[in-house]
Amino acid sequence: MATLEALTEVLTSWGHKVETAVDGHEALKKALEFRPDVVLSDVVMPETSGLWLLRQLREELPDCPCIFLTGRGSIDTAVEAIREGAYDFIEKPLDTARLKVSITRALERRETEREVQGLRRRLKQLGGTEFIGQSQPMRRVFELLEKVAPSKASVAVSGESGTGKEVVARSLHNLSPRREKPFVAINCASIPATLMESEIFGHERGAFTGADQRRAGVFELAHGGTLFLDEVGEIPIELQAKLLRVLEEGRLRRLGGKVEIEVDVRVVCATNRDLKAEIKKGNFREDLYFRLNVFQIALPPLRERREDIPLLVQHFVEKFNSDSGKRVKGVHPDAMELLKNHDWPGNIRELRNCVERAVILCDGEYLMKDHLPPDMAGRAPEKASFKLPFGLTLDVVEREYILSSLERNSGNKARTAEMLGVSEKTLYNKLNRYAAEARGETFTTSRKSATSQVPPAPSAGPDLPLPRS
Repeated sequence: MATLEALTEVLTSWGHKVETAVDGHEALKKALEFRPDVVLSDVVMPETSGLWLLRQLREELPDCPCIFLTGRGSIDTAVEAIREGAYDFIEKPLDTARLKVSITRALERRETEREVQGLRRRLKQLGGTEFIGQSQPMRRVFELLEKVAPSKASVAVSGESGTGKEVVARSLHNLSPRREKPFVAINCASIPATLMESEIFGHERGAFTGADQRRAGVFELAHGGTLFLDEVGEIPIELQAKLLRVLEEGRLRRLGGKVEIEVDVRVVCATNRDLKAEIKKGNFREDLYFRLNVFQIALPPLRERREDIPLLVQHFVEKFNSDSGKRVKGVHPDAMELLKNHDWPGNIRELRNCVERAVILCDGEYLMKDHLPPDMAGRAPEKASFKLPFGLTLDVVEREYILSSLERNSGNKARTAEMLGVSEKTLYNKLNRYAAEARGETFTTSRKSATSQVPPAPSAGPDLPLPRS
């Protein structure tokens, strides 16, 4: 009780509102009433264990981070708690500075997750396709979407095939003041060059053989709304001047027409081509490039946001359960490990198809390895690496390697320690030392402060392999 009272006093002095409990059952009851932002619990408690409390909280308050306090005799239990979803654990006797850092980071993550969920709900309410993901790259995409959507600026969306470029275009439309007007999407690569002008700008009756009636182009169809031009680099050079004029003046003339038509369209485009290289080859107009590329959103490939894979998989499982009448509850850990380690060259589209296939094959409650495509088990994940300049001391190299590994594992210290082949205590000691060396700056996995400490060097060194996340 003395420790509980002392800890309450410390937390209160930091500005937190604190509720206390003497055992797991009381803690669960108060948590459901109080709805805390963070739960701080001992691993060993009367009647119940910290693991029991964690499992109950994961069911009732899945977004609430849990930090565990542990003595030397219960470290194994604390590590197990991390594997089951606990945010952090701290060894006794308590280091209050270390505790404050952990609580601050847990609160920051909770707030970020709330912001992401809020934007996702807003997208869904406005009719947009729901985004799935809480990784740093996807949070950046959400932020850019929210900022640019209300404007009239043209947006260029880049990313590999299957990353969701049309999803971004639809979401920009649904978040904009144009949401009540049409959204029109075309893939320029699928339109024959001879029909491209008619498809985009429309044509009058008799404009060419077979034109037996007037037809509106996609600009007219999207009037007042948004036009998504996928594979915009496929538009022939001779049509690009006309496209530029429409973008700049808001006026067009149908093929074979004599009258100009006013159009009010916001253009979103995407391409897999390197347009700067196409400009040098003379295949793409530089002035059109700058007109289309007012604002850019780059979508990360799935292999760079692996921490989102479990969320995406569960989302697709629920969708295909509904479509097929199955009752799949989730994914076996062995199958999930394969899914997380696959490189996904087809990105989200490939993952979606993979999960759909698995749900169709599954007759039980969990997707197993056997339900996944046969080639997945044999494919090695992409080798991760990072570069360091020559001239660094071994201490600096070690620090950069540890921080990069922690970042790749999304801040999961248990997994990082396991990958590095050290104990969690050793990892914690090193992280605390790095924080002290940074003159009291809070350590974060963004590594901005850590990178700033690395002295510059004239030439780059070899790639060093990173452990897989």
